[in-house]
Amino acid sequence: MILSVVAIIISYLIGSISFSVLIAKWLKGIDIRDHGSGNAGATNTLRVLGKGPAIFVLLLDALKGVVAIWLGVWFSIGLSGHTMYWVPALCGIAAILGHNWPIYFRFRGGKGIATTIGVLATLCIVPTLIAGVFAIASIVITRYVSLGSLIFVTLTPIVLLIQGYSAPIVTVSVIIWLLAVWRHQTNIVKIFKGTENKIGSKADKGGNKVV
Repeated sequence: MILSVVAIIISYLIGSISFSVLIAKWLKGIDIRDHGSGNAGATNTLRVLGKGPAIFVLLLDALKGVVAIWLGVWFSIGLSGHTMYWVPALCGIAAILGHNWPIYFRFRGGKGIATTIGVLATLCIVPTLIAGVFAIASIVITRYVSLGSLIFVTLTPIVLLIQGYSAPIVTVSVIIWLLAVWRHQTNIVKIFKGTENKIGSKADKGGNKVV
């Protein structure tokens, strides 16, 4: 049990590494949270720094989720029943919480979607791919990354239920959905108003946030 708690704490600390903040600081000497949408994530990195850094941030943020799940697997070796599934799943949640509220960066982070992709792809690759196809299609059609993100986290637990996945994984996917909706409240309002930023929109070069 103690090792499981340690794994969850370490996963949070790994999730708290905000690559968009670090890369923006390294490349431009800026705090990315003061530019574009103000979000510390891959989409705002694309808006502020361009495609290359954004892809790099996306992959690294997703990797945090993958590492957290495998950390949970390693620390749950020897456990049995649902417990062996709960530990990796909770490690995944901890990594997402770290990304959203990073202890290293005054708890001002991103919205956790890239890390969520890493978590869910490691826990349940097929449902993740199915939900991902619909999410990508919505982004291509509407150019709203936030909408695609919400579709992704909404469809995943539905597919998990249909395919009969274990309770821990389904429960964690629902928690992830709740977190994503909470972090995207402003985006949801903007989508309904038609004022949400579309992918490809540029940051205000003066450093102001684009709304």
